[in-house]
This record gives sequence, C-alpha cells and structure tokens, in this order.
Amino acid sequence: MATKKTQTVGVAVVLAIALGSSACTDSDTSTTASLSLEPAPAEQNLADSCPSTVTIQLQWQPQSDMGGLFQMLGPGYTVDSEAKSVTGPLVAQGKDTGVDITMRAGGPAIGFQSVTSQMYVDDSIDLGIVHGDQVISAVADQPVVGISPLLKYSPAILMWDPESHPDWKSIADIGKSDATVVVSKEQIFPQWLVSEGLLKSGQLDTGYDGAPARFVGDPEIAQQGFANSEPYTYESDTPAWSKPVAYQLVKDTGYDIYASNVSVRADKVEALSPCLDKLVPIIQQSTADYISAPSVTDSAIVDIVSQDTSFTPYSEGEAAFSSKLLKDQGLIANEADGSVGTYDPVRTQNNLAELTPVLTGGGARLPADLTADQLFTNRFTDPSIGIA
Repeated sequence: MATKKTQTVGVAVVLAIALGSSACTDSDTSTTASLSLEPAPAEQNLADSCPSTVTIQLQWQPQSDMGGLFQMLGPGYTVDSEAKSVTGPLVAQGKDTGVDITMRAGGPAIGFQSVTSQMYVDDSIDLGIVHGDQVISAVADQPVVGISPLLKYSPAILMWDPESHPDWKSIADIGKSDATVVVSKEQIFPQWLVSEGLLKSGQLDTGYDGAPARFVGDPEIAQQGFANSEPYTYESDTPAWSKPVAYQLVKDTGYDIYASNVSVRADKVEALSPCLDKLVPIIQQSTADYISAPSVTDSAIVDIVSQDTSFTPYSEGEAAFSSKLLKDQGLIANEADGSVGTYDPVRTQNNLAELTPVLTGGGARLPADLTADQLFTNRFTDPSIGIA
C-alpha cells in the first residue's frame, strides 16, 4: 500500500498563509492552502488544453537542478513513497492553472532505465527530462523532442583529489597521466573526451555507481560527478573524506550540450501542442523565478526527499549550494537574446555534428539526414521570457 504524506506548506504559498496554517492538521492545511490560490489568467489556464494531471518523468530523485519544475508545484502537495512521486497543483507564479502536476523520480526508482525508454514503456508520461546528448542518441528507437532546457549547460564534472594530484588543473591534465577515470556506462561525454584527445580510452572505467567509497578508498583516481553536488557532499556530508575536491566542468572543454531538457515523445508533439503552447512559457518563467529566488523551492525539494527513506538524503545546505552554483556558474542563464529556456539552433546543430561520429562509433543508429531542429525546438517557447 502506498505511503502518502501531505506537505504543510506548498512552494507557492505566501508567508502569511504558512504561519496561519501551522497549527492545522495535514488535511486541513492542504485544503486551506489550496483554497488560497488565485486562478491564473486565461492564457495560463491549462484545464482545457492539458491533461488533468501533467505527468513528468525526472532523470533522478528531486534536486535543485530541477528547480524550475518544482517552482510550479503548488501548496498541499503529496508524496507517494511507493510510486516515488510527488503531486500537487500546477501553479504559474503561485496561481492555479486548473490542472495538477506529478513528478516521478528516475534513476534507481525506475531501475536505472533511461528516461526515454520509460517514456515509451509508460504511456501515461507526458514529459520527460532528458539531457541533450541523450536526446540525440535516442533518436532511432525512442525519439523525443526537447521543448525547453531547464539548464543552459550541464553541471557534469571530472573531479580529483588535489592532494594526490597537485599538478592537475584541468581534464586535459588527467589525460596526460595514466590515472583511472571512473564514469558510469551510460555517460556519453567520456567517449567525446577520448575523441577530442583529452583522455585516453584505456583510462576509462565504467563502473561508477554513485557511491563515494571508491574515490575515498583510492584518491589516485579521477571520477565523474556534478558541480552542484559532489564538491559539497564530499566535503560536508562524507565523514570519511571531509575535505575539498578539485574539478573541471566538462562543458569548459567544449562539450556544451543543453542539459535537463523538458522533452516530449516525437509521436505526441502534435497531440500535446495545445497544452505545450501554454505550458512551456510557464516552465520558462518558473525557471527564471526559481534561479532568482530559490530558497522556498529548495526547502520544498528537501522536504519532498525527506518523506521517502529510499531517496539519498538531500540537505538544506546542499540545496542552497547547488542553486547558488547553478546561477554563479551560468548553468541556468539567459541566452544571448535575453531569453531563458530556449535553444540556440547554431549550438544544437554543432552538438549534433560533434556527437554523430562518437555515437555512431558506439553503435548508435542516426539517420543520415538528421538535423538538430528535428530534436530541439523553439516552437513553444516565448523569447520575451528571461531572468531579470
């Protein structure tokens, strides 16, 4: 039987409501908070154009690099620890759009299947969060279309122990050594780094499982990670390490894919287009609002994770570190035209051109006439929406 818990204060509730409802029971609080929502204006009312619940498959458990989505999660949300999901009103700047949003955890919650494969197995999923390189690699068997990137750049890193390798300043320095580079087998960037001559193929070990034990036990290795997570958790939340790590962002080597793309199955684009016309600008604005003032949404993400003991603990400290880094490093940022959550078609075409030989060399089947505008579209985005 599913275990469900109700959060007392949703992301979009103002402070007065939070204080006024603190003495209520869970169910009373949910009702009080929900009734406080103003209706969104007609252009943001999704009731007549979207499913009654917009279901989104995440690529991992809730965390702050998905903050733009959780910014849309309204008050009275419920966590279902059996389904590994959270459901609540879908809000646009705190106003009720007339539908709900469900976000389902990925990674271990779906047996480490890819988001694209899950989208094709489970027809109830409306949208999935897919990294740009995976959008390209999935085109033959599980085609999806990116409709808005949550992140302008990926936070993926290679990290190392600065005490063991004081001479390493970059990923290229790792490649000049014979050190083992531990990565997960589904990552595409390591093979690109090899193709660019930045690493040697013999250095790669695809046995990374996300746990810190191997790095702690053998600080001579280099290891994949994410700039908004491991540098904090290894120093602050890993007692066996408890010191800084050094790293370089993979994107700074030239691997500049769009990360965490809100994506739709290619065969569902037309059917969902009336919904996407309204929903995608809401996602863009939520991304802008989140990165401008992330603390309330970060607290909600921490709360959601805390309600499911199968999730890796996610602290207020890590959430705050993450959202600050995403902003400071420009990983969530406007495009050159001042818009957020849109695609630069020159960049996506360059990504496709650079990744095609890497992917086909690994056995992927990419159509010979494939173009980036088949995979990433600004059809539904609003270029006037940006981070202030």
